[in-house]
Amino acid sequence: MFKLRSKSRSGRVVQDSSMAAEKSKICMAKNSDEFEENSCNYCCWANLPPELLREVLLKVEESESKWPARKHVVACAGVCKSWREVMKEIVKAPELSGRITFPISVKQPGPRESLLHCFIKRNRTTQTYYLFMSLSQALADDGKFLLAARKCRWATCTDYMISLHADDMSKGNGTYVGKLRSNFVGTKFVVYDALPPHSGAKMAKSWSARMVGSKQISPKVPAGNYPVAHISYELNVMGARGPRRMHCILDAIPASSIKPGGIAPTQTYFPLTGVDPSPTIPFFRSKSNYVDKYISAPLSNQGDGSLVLRNKAPRWHEQLQCWCLNFHGRVTVASVKNFQLVASPENGAVGPEHDKVILQFGKVGKDMFTMDYRYPISAFQAFAICLSSFDTKIACE
Repeated sequence: MFKLRSKSRSGRVVQDSSMAAEKSKICMAKNSDEFEENSCNYCCWANLPPELLREVLLKVEESESKWPARKHVVACAGVCKSWREVMKEIVKAPELSGRITFPISVKQPGPRESLLHCFIKRNRTTQTYYLFMSLSQALADDGKFLLAARKCRWATCTDYMISLHADDMSKGNGTYVGKLRSNFVGTKFVVYDALPPHSGAKMAKSWSARMVGSKQISPKVPAGNYPVAHISYELNVMGARGPRRMHCILDAIPASSIKPGGIAPTQTYFPLTGVDPSPTIPFFRSKSNYVDKYISAPLSNQGDGSLVLRNKAPRWHEQLQCWCLNFHGRVTVASVKNFQLVASPENGAVGPEHDKVILQFGKVGKDMFTMDYRYPISAFQAFAICLSSFDTKIACE
């Protein structure tokens, strides 16, 4: 009886194993069919005729000119390599289009012909600042998120860590793009870029740089400190109330960039793995050989000094009894933080380009500020300069 049961049991085991094998074959067949179907679909999208593909993507880029609809342009660039190559040719840099599309756009110079309107929201509780691109003419709208910064106080200085992520500003994160560091009294600041702004740029020595050199930090994380700007506020010894006096030296930008035909170095890609979409692909590489040569050359070899910005002098309004600047409706609240920066004619003749406002910043609410910038500075550089205005200045006020 026992033997019969064992035989029956073994028969059931064999039968069950054979059924399981057949089911696994069926599942594998289904999976292979799905894989072949997906591969076929991928090939169909990837192997579209170049003329047809270009025409389709060109219409998408033209029709989706504003956010949030512009997310479809970003999605098209992530379909496959052939689509991405076409989008690299179609989508222009902010300098030419006046639009911010991909993450690398925040590191590229703004439009030449007009100011790109943005605004900054401040969170006093978390000491966090958020940069948005304005989507309408209204001073307060939802906007398109660009960058975030968090204030970190140390014993002898203050750091503003800047990131592409709204919540994570740590330097070990792949979305870290740079920082602003101030001295103890808040009169001198240095803007550090996580990536070299041009060939030949030297990284400042720091603890984080030593960590990268010793491979304690992942080599994929851009933990470099490349100084790209120095900002100073003039000491107010007499303690008189009045506008602040700023002086900003942009080490990575030549003074000739503000002249007609002048060119500023332009970063073309993020060598990161945590930035979407497709960060390792350079979306905005210029076709001009002259531009490519200029971007790759060190600033010291370009035969030109660094661009220097100074705040535009306000005028005293007798009726209002205050200092005034014309922000063309972009600033509504009087504040010592408000400023406009123009190019300073260092050892040169004054021209019309020195009257053009390159960056303006002003208050419109309790924790709301407008930030408008143009060529040759980027959104990252403009944001860092504006963050210096938030820092407490013991010697200036």
